[in-house]
This record gives sequence, C-alpha cells and structure tokens, in this order.
Amino acid sequence: MLGFMDWSVLALGCALVLTSLGGWWWERTKVQKGASPDRSRRFFAAWLPLLMGGELIGAKVPHLLHAPYSVAMIVDALNFVLIFTVAVLAFWMLRERDLRTNR
Repeated sequence: MLGFMDWSVLALGCALVLTSLGGWWWERTKVQKGASPDRSRRFFAAWLPLLMGGELIGAKVPHLLHAPYSVAMIVDALNFVLIFTVAVLAFWMLRERDLRTNR
C-alpha cells in the first residue's frame, strides 16, 4: 500500500509539471493572439504547478530509487529551499496583484 502511495505522489508531481506546461502554452497562445499578459495569472497558471510538481517529484524519487542517505538529505534540503521560494513568490505576486487593484 505504501508503494502505491509513493507512486501516486510521483504521478501527481508529473501531472502538475504537465499542467504547468499546458498553462504556459495556453498563456503563450493568448499573448500571440493579442491579449495582454497578466503576470500574476501567468505565475499561478504556469510557475506554481511547475515548482510544486518538482518538489513532489524530488520528495519521492530518492526513496523510490533507494538512493543513499546523503543523496536523500541533499534532495530534501533542495526541496525545502524550493518550498520556501514558492511561498515567497506566491505572497509577492498576491501582494503585487492587490497593489494593482487598489490603485
């Protein structure tokens, strides 16, 4: 059962990465058609799922590949930095959006 859970988390991470690529492609086609780009929407449509999917993949791949402890610790440290970066970027984009709407 735990093996299934590990693979399902990995599949969710891959789905998030594919969703981010689809969101990036969708926004790119809208901009090419003449629509004005919205930076905060682009972040939440493309970058946020990409970063979170990368974190989910990085969290499970060392365990599934039976990587040594040192490799798992390095990947966990990188995942912590990635989670912190996503949180900072999300709060920054929300703040920027609120400042634009309050003008």
